[in-house]
Amino acid sequence: MSEQDEDRMRALEARIAAAKSRANPDRSKVEEHHSQAQLAWRMVIELVAGLVIGFGIGYGLDYLFGTTPWLMVVFVILGLIAGIKTMIRSANEVQQDALEREEKAARGDAAEEMGTRDGD
Repeated sequence: MSEQDEDRMRALEARIAAAKSRANPDRSKVEEHHSQAQLAWRMVIELVAGLVIGFGIGYGLDYLFGTTPWLMVVFVILGLIAGIKTMIRSANEVQQDALEREEKAARGDAAEEMGTRDGD
C-alpha cells in the first residue's frame, strides 16, 4: 500500500471508532445501576427466604406437636433475624468490594503520577 492509502485507512479506522463510541455510550453507569438492582433483589430474596423457611419449620413443628401458633411465631422471628443477618453480610461484602476497587484506583493513580514524575 502507498502512504496515501495508509493515511486513508487510519482516517477510516478513526471515523469507525468515533461512530462506535457514539453508538455505545459509557456502560459503567448502566452496569452500576444493574448491579445495585441485583443487590437489592438479592437482599429481598434473602429476607423473604429466611421468613418462609422459619414459617415452614414453625408450622410443621406446630402441626406435629399441636402447639399452634407458638412455634410458628418463634421460628418466623428466628427466620427474620437470620434473613436480616444475611442481608447485612451481603451489604458488608459489597462495601468491601467497593473499598478494594477504590484502593486499586488510588494505587493506579499514584503509579501514574510516579510514572510522569520519573519521565520529567
